[in-house]
Order: sequence, then structure tokens, then C-alpha cells
Amino acid sequence: MSTVSEVKVGDRLPDVVLKEGQADYGKPKEVNLRELLAGKKVAIFAVPGAFTPGCSKSHLPSFISAMNELKMKGIETVICTATNDAFVMEAWGRTSGGADAGIRFLADDSGELCTALGLSMETGCLVRSKRYSLVAED
Repeated sequence: MSTVSEVKVGDRLPDVVLKEGQADYGKPKEVNLRELLAGKKVAIFAVPGAFTPGCSKSHLPSFISAMNELKMKGIETVICTATNDAFVMEAWGRTSGGADAGIRFLADDSGELCTALGLSMETGCLVRSKRYSLVAED
């Protein structure tokens, strides 16, 4: 369990690098979160694991169906993170329809983001992210 206090309104998001999978198993691209957020209003949601039943049947589809509403509220980018690797995240985004809906799937493969936000959980074999969503505005 994380010993860092959970993120709260007004906190600055951590300076972390996430990974974005590429089509056809290309080398994942590193994405600096703060650079991605610079000057934008962004929605970020995290799930404990890609392709898991609850995340695939409920959490992700709720964001896919809310994309137009989020855009109308000024959200410029929607990001999904999980502690899976970039290849798994790319495959989940592609096969779920999430990438086609405009959601970016970024791997928090080391758990650095969820840990820094105080939203990590130990599962016995690896760190997983708790389920959360937030809006970040720079």
C-alpha cells in the first residue's frame, strides 16, 4: 500500500515519464506527463489492469461514451493509465475501441505515477493502480 498521501485538489502532478505503445509492436514512445499536460485541460483515469473484466466492461466504456461530453467541458485530451506494459496498453486501446474514440493509452509500467499520487496498491506480485479519475488543468 502506498505511504504517500493521496493526491488532492490543487496538488501539482508528478514529473513522470509514461510509455505509449505503437502499432505493429513498434518501440514504445516515452511521454513526459507534465509536457503532455502543459497549457491543457486533461482528464486522466486509471485502472488496475488492462483487459480485466471490470475495467473492460465498465470503466473504459464509460469514458468512451462520455468523450463528447468531456470535449464540451473543455477537456482536450483523455488519458487512460494502468501498470501494464506499453504493448498491452496499445493492444487494449486498439481492440476496445478506446483509441478510436480518442483516448490515449499510456503505460505506468513501473507504477511511478500511481505511487506518486498515493493511489497504488500492492497485489502480492506487483504494484497496481487504484481505480481513479482526475482532471488536470495547467
